[in-house]
Amino acid sequence: MSIIKTLIKRYFTSFTYFYRYLRYKIFIAVGQSILVSVLDGFGIAMFLPLLQMVGDSTVVDPEGMGNLRFLVDGLQQLGIRLTLASVLLFMLIFFVLKGIFTFISGAYQVVLKQFFIRQLRLNMLNALNRMKFKTFVTSDAGRIQNTMSGEVDRVAQGFSHYFQALQQGIMVAVYMGFAFFVDAQFAVLVSIGGALSNFLYRTLYKHTKGASRKLTFDSNIYQGQIIQHVANFKYLRATGLAEYFGDRLKSTITKIEASRRKIGMLFSVLKAAREPLLITVVAAVILVQVNLLTGTLGGVLISLLFFYRALAALTTLQNSWNGFLAVSGSMDNMKDFQEELKKAKSRIGKIQFNQLQEKLKLEKAFFAYEDSIILSDINFEISKNETIAFVGESGGGKTTLMNILAGLMPLDKGSYFIDAMDAKDLNIVTFQKRIGYITQEPVIFNDTIYNNVTLWAEKKERNIQRFYEVLKMASIADFVEILSDKEETELGNNGINLSGGQKQRISIARELYKDIDILIMDEATSALDSETEKLIQENIEALKGKYTILIVAHRLSTIKNADKIVFMNKGRIEAIGTYQDLLSMQSSFKRMVELQEL
Repeated sequence: MSIIKTLIKRYFTSFTYFYRYLRYKIFIAVGQSILVSVLDGFGIAMFLPLLQMVGDSTVVDPEGMGNLRFLVDGLQQLGIRLTLASVLLFMLIFFVLKGIFTFISGAYQVVLKQFFIRQLRLNMLNALNRMKFKTFVTSDAGRIQNTMSGEVDRVAQGFSHYFQALQQGIMVAVYMGFAFFVDAQFAVLVSIGGALSNFLYRTLYKHTKGASRKLTFDSNIYQGQIIQHVANFKYLRATGLAEYFGDRLKSTITKIEASRRKIGMLFSVLKAAREPLLITVVAAVILVQVNLLTGTLGGVLISLLFFYRALAALTTLQNSWNGFLAVSGSMDNMKDFQEELKKAKSRIGKIQFNQLQEKLKLEKAFFAYEDSIILSDINFEISKNETIAFVGESGGGKTTLMNILAGLMPLDKGSYFIDAMDAKDLNIVTFQKRIGYITQEPVIFNDTIYNNVTLWAEKKERNIQRFYEVLKMASIADFVEILSDKEETELGNNGINLSGGQKQRISIARELYKDIDILIMDEATSALDSETEKLIQENIEALKGKYTILIVAHRLSTIKNADKIVFMNKGRIEAIGTYQDLLSMQSSFKRMVELQEL
């Protein structure tokens, strides 16, 4: 039983993985491979009547066909006389049919591969979109990018190698079946030859799989380093660290190419050993058949045909399997990644959210990362269209609180109510579509200004008009007007063509363009100069009463006119009130005001 489990784990785990995506389609592919092999076998079997016709004989003796005489008997029952012409004709028919079904099988596998890769990409994308934000922030960005890009391509290669190995395995089985029909002794010899050759391949398989795992590991590291190199390029160049950081990438590249070289060398060994191995076993079979087993020359030749077909299929199977093992590290990584995404799936309720009607409310809310408590016993509510500011020292939990209010992170304890509905019961995505979120780090897409602000809205007159309205509200309309391409100006990777303040104003304009109820501003004006900050602050003031506005700010000048200010310290709310209330009742807040010389 343990041997069976080991075989299933070794050879059929991947089959089960592919079956999850292909279902019944995988058995259609298997059936086509069987049909191709059988047609090829029948075509080869027609050489037996030809051998009987060597010399002056024009009569086919069914007894000379051995267990394959049913082919001759069947044709004779159909009234077909076996002559040289008819035998050649049927041989041609079998091989033509084999060619037709080989094309159908190959084309079908191409379709299956494209279907599999498409479903794999879509499933991973959907799973990533539903991933818990709390899990995401602690995940390896390099691994995520590498798995969803480069690793998918390697899994696609694995798919091709696996199905080629499967197809060749079927062919070996069919040829062995024919071999048993013609000569059982031949089948035993093929089995022995295949078993002996497998010792060489098992050693190569082991080294190939190890190199594949190392290649995947180093590729994940490389992708993470590339992300950091691109994101921090300006800093690295400005501080003369580009070459220093580049040395880290060079080291990883060297490791990756060493693994690729090792895999390539192993492939070369397999390729070089194939023909000598075939000829060695062929010569041994002929000698054994003729000298030791007293086989006939005709039987030897037919045995040789089946033998060569079977052994060729076996060596192709072994090469394909080694190719599959070369990307097995990517397969394992893909399975693990998908399992992690599955476990990290966010829970989404069923109640649809349309529009904020009353308020947001937190009761006895607690939140922690592992053993570190970030928020403790949070109790407060925010009425619709109120402007609430959150202040306090860095690390006080303000941004985490914003993430919870935005539905990014569920509470560990306590309750979060949205219009008296528990957030756990809401389809949180429908709620989040009513939120505008402006972060300290501006979100800029590698696209035009128009597409960045409107999120690829069609360029209709109404949308264009709305676009320019929000540019004015974000105090960036004048900048866009002086550009030669205006709204069609490309912003480059992460807005590399913009200053920090310009990127933030584009980000603000985007959120104002959307149809929202809640506007969250997490240090949104921190990258702006005083004059621009004042302009945006005036525009934000004009939004009071139109949106529920939540502001996290260190510059207290930006939140003086908030309806309420929440003062936080070490994950707790210490005071709530107006600006003047906190000045009179909260010494820590008063000290912050004095330090900023307000």
